[in-house]
Amino acid sequence: MTCDYFGKCGSCTLYDMNYEEQLAYKVNREKERFNDITTMEFEIIKSEEEHFRNRAEFRFWKNYDEEDKPTLSYGMTSFEKNIIEIKSCSIVSKQISNLMPKLLKIISEDEILNHKIYSIEFLGSTIDDMLVTLIYHKKLDTKWEEKAKDIQNKLNIKIIGRSRKQKIVLKEEFIKEELNINNTIFKFQYKEGGFTQPNTKVNSKMIEWVLNNIEAKDDLCELYCGGGNFTIPLSTKFNKVLATEISKTSINSALTNCKLNNITNIDFIRMSAEEFVEALNSVREFRRLKDVNLSDYNFSTIFVDPPRSGLDDTTRELVKNYEQIIYISCNPETLHRDLKELVKTHQILNFSLFDQFSYSKHIETGVILTKSC
Repeated sequence: MTCDYFGKCGSCTLYDMNYEEQLAYKVNREKERFNDITTMEFEIIKSEEEHFRNRAEFRFWKNYDEEDKPTLSYGMTSFEKNIIEIKSCSIVSKQISNLMPKLLKIISEDEILNHKIYSIEFLGSTIDDMLVTLIYHKKLDTKWEEKAKDIQNKLNIKIIGRSRKQKIVLKEEFIKEELNINNTIFKFQYKEGGFTQPNTKVNSKMIEWVLNNIEAKDDLCELYCGGGNFTIPLSTKFNKVLATEISKTSINSALTNCKLNNITNIDFIRMSAEEFVEALNSVREFRRLKDVNLSDYNFSTIFVDPPRSGLDDTTRELVKNYEQIIYISCNPETLHRDLKELVKTHQILNFSLFDQFSYSKHIETGVILTKSC
């Protein structure tokens, strides 16, 4: 990939390597990290080398000419923590890349649209649905709405306007997405402000990797389920699924996504992993579980996709009780910590690295474990 801002924009921290070199760097680093736990070969899931991000955020930056007229550009943070003006971005999807200059030109030329504009968020899909959030340091009025609606219609996108204590949805606050998982289409809605996987094609491969490497029987328990990204495809392999998530936005998205795919064997519960452990151990009673009888489930497998902090002590102990563990991690450091405990009761069957964030030092990991004899 070539980019005019490699070495300047702080987004791509491995700018001095080509794709294969940056991937090899990360793979070797993780092999060294985990060599005290396993020496097995990692499966490597590659990204496309450019235009792979379907989600992106940029600042707006203004300069003024001799007549004090503003010139608007997109901005990113440099390695020196300054704002660097950019005209393009090579890691965003082609859909976002093609939209960026058109949208910038329209906003730049309209005083109502560019006045006190601060930043922009893009959320796109592989079926060409696009949501753009414009963020301001001013109260948005009817004049702004009229101008924004014109852009929405002209560019065939959806626009949301945000400012302090204000959110204006001009059409819809979500995009539609379709994931082809092992030749089956799963439909999703991704809501503005909710978590979504930024690299859609790698995300699909992650889901396939899980489905293709597990032994599916009885029921599935999932913690940190988000909007059902893994839950919904996995539900086709298990009798019943019980999934928990603390975010109300994500739970609502998950329920919507179930309806889109006519899935009826999942119960979603809005509670933290720690609360779920307390419920299972009868430490506390929860009104949120009044319609769910935990004794009706025969769990064989637990799926966890925790935040960067990994599993807390009580959740880690809970996970050990399951015959099969599926662990997706966004932080190899905390995964390593957790695996040191989990391999005391389980053995690793599969280990994979997913290059979701090419040209950065970050990499996603996936591990499947089964209970030791």
